[in-house]
Amino acid sequence: MNEIVENSFKDLFSVLQTARLYSEWHPQFKKALEKAYASLQEALKLHDPLVMGIVGEELIFQKEIFFELSKVLKQMILFLAQQGVERIEIRRQVAADELVKFINCLLMPKGENKAQMQELLENSGVENIIVGKIKAAAGADVDKGLNLADYRGTLDKLSGPLEAILEQKEVNTLLLRHTINDVMEGLVGRYQELLNLATVKRYDTSSFTHMLNTAVLSMYFSVKFGFSKADSIDIGTAALFHDIGKIYISRKIIRKPGVLNEEEWQNVRSHVLAGTEIMLRYAGTLGILPAVVCFEHHLRYDLSGYPKLAFSHRLHVASMIVCICDVYDALSQRRSYKNDYPPDMIYEIMMKEKGAFFHPELLDKFFRIIGVWPVGTLLELSDSRIAIVREENEDDIFSPKVEVVFPQDKKEKIDLKETKSALKIKRWLNPLGDGKQYTALG
Repeated sequence: MNEIVENSFKDLFSVLQTARLYSEWHPQFKKALEKAYASLQEALKLHDPLVMGIVGEELIFQKEIFFELSKVLKQMILFLAQQGVERIEIRRQVAADELVKFINCLLMPKGENKAQMQELLENSGVENIIVGKIKAAAGADVDKGLNLADYRGTLDKLSGPLEAILEQKEVNTLLLRHTINDVMEGLVGRYQELLNLATVKRYDTSSFTHMLNTAVLSMYFSVKFGFSKADSIDIGTAALFHDIGKIYISRKIIRKPGVLNEEEWQNVRSHVLAGTEIMLRYAGTLGILPAVVCFEHHLRYDLSGYPKLAFSHRLHVASMIVCICDVYDALSQRRSYKNDYPPDMIYEIMMKEKGAFFHPELLDKFFRIIGVWPVGTLLELSDSRIAIVREENEDDIFSPKVEVVFPQDKKEKIDLKETKSALKIKRWLNPLGDGKQYTALG
């Protein structure tokens, strides 16, 4: 009997996952919905109402904990918990359209009041699905911010597909898209926080963290630029693997003891070709875009980069987006051979290459979205107070909206575009250096 219940939970979570990728009229969603609704009807013949609970990261029915299923559905369990949903009760009279409305309510933008989810369901006409908390979480913090565990967890989740491709094994494409969708929802717009965690060293080189950061930036830029969610995920996937040739070569050659021969040096310099060749093997499952971006992201807008071409070529817009985000992240990261560049210096460096290295209109739009001072940047103001950038002003990229965090008795939110004559940005504070003491205040 519990196997039927377990399957109904699995299919319900599956249609919720599918809805995060596809619209409700998409064939994939309709197929998943039909399966989930049929499974629920079977389970409701045995248990009416059907009640599931979430405690920590475990899925519970009556007195049984579905440990194995909880591992498989972990990301969706965490997603529900973030929405304030720890208990779901489904009654036998539930209609398929109520299931659709329930899913739509769960997927509403993050600005919605999570404490009113049940009210939201009732206002949507959902009578036979009831949600709530198992018990109040005393002193719960709604937004604890990104931490090292979050970032490492994301790296761990994405390392599986990366390893599979490097070893020329099969990749679970749907799972990869779900994971990248989770990255989009969890990390996009939090780039400065990623920089604060840039000291993570867990993989072959810092290349993988750079690839993840580039993917996050590329998706954020794409969404803000107006690309659909599906297209933004495609661009993020391509960005995630744009430097896979570099990791492949580092395993095969750079770790080799002794001096590299000329042929090996040529291979190091041609990592874009190695990456293209690798990703072409997966064109049937991941599409052609990752291979295209691998090949094109170092060509430059004026085609003066590499690999050298003997013919005229028009770059794909995804390659030009990844190129901008790739360079921006590389300049932002601390390396053994360089210090971090202040954000305003990064802006100046990249703008000098406008029309040569970078597509001019895309570069302008990138900085209108990201700003000269990205959200999360620590700044010292001209009156010596310390502030954190909270929002960009696209029509004045040098003057963001900030929140003063120190001294604590002088906290306030300020739009620097409105206070130019009285209050300005004095300097950037490196979160790994002179700004470290203030990072916990944000």
